[in-house]
Amino acid sequence: MPGSMVQFPANGGTTDGYLATPASGKGPGILVIQEWWGLVGHIKSVADRFAAEGFTALAPDMYHGKTANEPDGAGKLFMALNIGQAEKDLKGAATFLAQHSSTQKLGAVGFCMGGQLALFAATLNPNIGATVDFYGIHPNVKPDYSKLSGPVLGLFAEKDAFVTPETARQVEADIKKAGKACEVHIYPNVDHAFFNDDNKAAYDKAAADDAWRRTLSFFRTNLK
Repeated sequence: MPGSMVQFPANGGTTDGYLATPASGKGPGILVIQEWWGLVGHIKSVADRFAAEGFTALAPDMYHGKTANEPDGAGKLFMALNIGQAEKDLKGAATFLAQHSSTQKLGAVGFCMGGQLALFAATLNPNIGATVDFYGIHPNVKPDYSKLSGPVLGLFAEKDAFVTPETARQVEADIKKAGKACEVHIYPNVDHAFFNDDNKAAYDKAAADDAWRRTLSFFRTNLK
C-alpha cells in the first residue's frame, strides 16, 4: 500500500514529508533522506519498500517542494541547501516519526546528499540508533560523529568520483576515531547512485540488491 504526504512541525514552521506505514500499522521508524534531486518518486518508492518490509518510513522534503530532473538544477538545489533549516527539518522529522514508530530507537538512511544528512540527523537526535549512509556527500554538512548514539553502515561505490573509496575509508576512520561503530562496504565496478533504479546509467541490480539486504539486516539487528 503506497504512503501519503503529511505535514509535521519543524521548530515553529512546518515541513512536508512522505509517510509509508506497514500493513501492521506501525513498525520501527526509518527516516529516508533524499538525493540531490529532491523528494522524487524514487525516494517515495524506497519508503514504500521499507513499509512492505514492516517498517514505518518517513521521507522529509528537504527542498520544501522543489525538485530537479537534470544535474545542473539538482546541483543548484544541493548547494543552496540551508543547513540551519535542514537541521530543523531533520529534528522535526525525527520527533514526528517517533510518534509512528513501534521502537524507541529510529533508523536513518540517505542517498548521495541524503547519506551525509542521515549522519547529520543521527548526531542531532539521540533516538536515532542506526544509520545507513549510501555514498553520502555534502561539502557544507559536517556531522559531529562523537554525538552518534548508534552504529553506522556505509555503502559506497568503487568508481564513484564524488565520494571516492579513499573518502569512504576516511569517513569510516573518523567515525571510529570518535569511538563509534562503523562498517563500510565498497562495491566493486559500480558508480555513484548504483541503488537508484530510476538512474539507468548508474543503477546496478546486483549491488543494489545486496545493499538492500544489508540495510534491512542492519536495521532489524539494531532497532529492537
